[in-house]
Amino acid sequence: MSPAIAAHEYSPWDFWSEATPAERDAQLALQRTVVGGRPGHELGEQCFISELASIDNDTLRLGDRTYVAAGAYLTGDLDAGADCSINPYTVIRGRVRMGDGVRIGAHTSILGFNHSMESGTPVFRQPLTSKGIEIGDDVWIGSHVVILDGIRVGSHSVLAASAVVTKDVPDGAVVGGNPARFIRWRVEPDDTGIAPDAAADAAARGATGADAPGAGSGPVLAGAEDERAGTDAGAPGTTRTSMLPAHAGPAPAVFETRATAGADVGTTVTRGDPGDNGTAGDAGLFDGAADTSAGETQTDTRTGETPAGAVPRPTGMPGLTASPAPPSASAVAAGVAAGDDITGLAESVAEFAARARGEASALLDRAWRDDLKLFVDRPGVAPTVRAQGDAVEIADLLLGTAPTRASVAEQVRRLHKWQDPSTGAVAPLDASGRQAEGLGFSHDDVAYHVLSTGYALDLLGSAFPAPLTWVTAATPERVVAFCESLPWASDAWGAGHHIDGFGTALLWTRRAGHPIPSGVEEALFGWLLLNTDPQTGMWGTETADRGLLPVVNGFYRASRGTFAQFGVSLPHPERVIDTVLRHARDPRWFAPGERNACNVLDIAHPLWLTRATGYRGDEVRDLAARLLTDAVATWVPGAGFSFREPSPATRGLAETEPGLQGTEMWLAIIWYLADLAGVSGALGYRPRGVHRPEPAATLRP
Repeated sequence: MSPAIAAHEYSPWDFWSEATPAERDAQLALQRTVVGGRPGHELGEQCFISELASIDNDTLRLGDRTYVAAGAYLTGDLDAGADCSINPYTVIRGRVRMGDGVRIGAHTSILGFNHSMESGTPVFRQPLTSKGIEIGDDVWIGSHVVILDGIRVGSHSVLAASAVVTKDVPDGAVVGGNPARFIRWRVEPDDTGIAPDAAADAAARGATGADAPGAGSGPVLAGAEDERAGTDAGAPGTTRTSMLPAHAGPAPAVFETRATAGADVGTTVTRGDPGDNGTAGDAGLFDGAADTSAGETQTDTRTGETPAGAVPRPTGMPGLTASPAPPSASAVAAGVAAGDDITGLAESVAEFAARARGEASALLDRAWRDDLKLFVDRPGVAPTVRAQGDAVEIADLLLGTAPTRASVAEQVRRLHKWQDPSTGAVAPLDASGRQAEGLGFSHDDVAYHVLSTGYALDLLGSAFPAPLTWVTAATPERVVAFCESLPWASDAWGAGHHIDGFGTALLWTRRAGHPIPSGVEEALFGWLLLNTDPQTGMWGTETADRGLLPVVNGFYRASRGTFAQFGVSLPHPERVIDTVLRHARDPRWFAPGERNACNVLDIAHPLWLTRATGYRGDEVRDLAARLLTDAVATWVPGAGFSFREPSPATRGLAETEPGLQGTEMWLAIIWYLADLAGVSGALGYRPRGVHRPEPAATLRP
């Protein structure tokens, strides 16, 4: 008769309080064998590893009080924080990192690797790939769950029993089913500006990521490894480097609602270890409506006044009307919750602005390369054309003058010298400050330099010395062909980027008095009007992996350089508001730590541009106030803003280092958000360059 197996091999959570001295010594001896002087093998205090578990890791780090029960099978690189439970028959393979307090039910598979499956080669001969899996803190993973490679599971989330997780899980979400779908929030993101029904709303109104081909129907192929920079994993509780791709690819997915709970009632844990073998089931369904406000008009109680930038209906452009006169900031304030809330927000904004003005000279000095007599975005990087424009805009906003490191005449001469006299293009710089050669307006940087260099010259009291042949050599046919050649379906942001550049080239050509070929402006605006999606009010196509992000970002760029810059009304302003508000609820881009300057600007500007409609005004003001509160808190003394909102998870990334680009963009964003919230007067500045709110010209002859 074989000896009985000790209960703690399968239920180890009480081992250190109940084990005999001999059992404790045996456990410590086993742990010494597991570590065995192997590099990358570390065990914290009061860990437990069952003798019946299979441990075959390349690297293994377990935090304090983390245990591995009988039948578990561990391979690859596992880095687990403190107080984690790996329950019976759990499989963890490949590259997996998890935070503190992760509780994993029995028979769960966490697979941080994959096979490729190209035709012509047997699967067993296919190479392995690994993106890795990252699991945050305080996560409950029910029994029989499967998590596929490349997934990020957010902190405080719950994965219901038998869930098959094929998409990233937002912080605080409860998900279940095959493929896993959003059920409800365990922790509502009520401090982020995202409505609690964010995931269900986005899915119900068209987010396709949860039902993308292949979801739940077989292996998800791993792509190329692309680790985020950051602090490497160390002792329990330290920040860990994400093993997921940066935001070039999918981020936390939006799960759609289900008519069933997606989880069964499971085993009850009776030994004081809640959250381990249970199913993480949830009897209550998410009850939030998808988006009942779509199509409903709210009464605009605000009064309007005509700003200096308002223009009448332009002549010679059938179907185009001037932008409605927007309300003043004081009128907007009347529509915001009155009293202490608005007063407190205004005070916070005023304090930020005073601090920024007091430190503006220091942050500009920080970005100056005296050896090259040029600005760089931040210390340690190469100079760029954009950095010179950003420096001019920051100085104008905060100091009311040009940067003082060089005279205005010197700065103007430098920018003039960079313009190709034959084409009007401004090419990018190399690391030594020399310009590239042979690049035209189809180059992304050259297209943007029409904005950054043109507006920098404008703020310095000058202009481009040479004509922009992008416009002067155009024809209506070429403009239509140009618009149709842009990648609206696959990269609406890139398409909008080039529309913005061409529209701004029109501005400078008109300002300089150079002749614009007949029909060119009509062709541009006509194409945009005829190709606007009446459902979104925008251009481009929602994608399975990025949702509305490219559509909204591309809309900002395209509308900024055309409708906004020339004071022309948008064709479907209320649909624009619907689309932007739906997009702003997507936690992939707007949860804390996920926001960057592009994504926030690209919702703030369209909401400001359409504000005179009064449509969904309370929601717009509430979102603006929330984002504004968070934004002003990220200012770094003496250095300004980083492009991406800093967080523990993004520490060490280049885009979280303060620089001129982040500072220039966030200063403009803060103005737009403050104006939407009714407190822009407290800032004491108003953008006058690339991100100016009022039209820069009209389309009248």
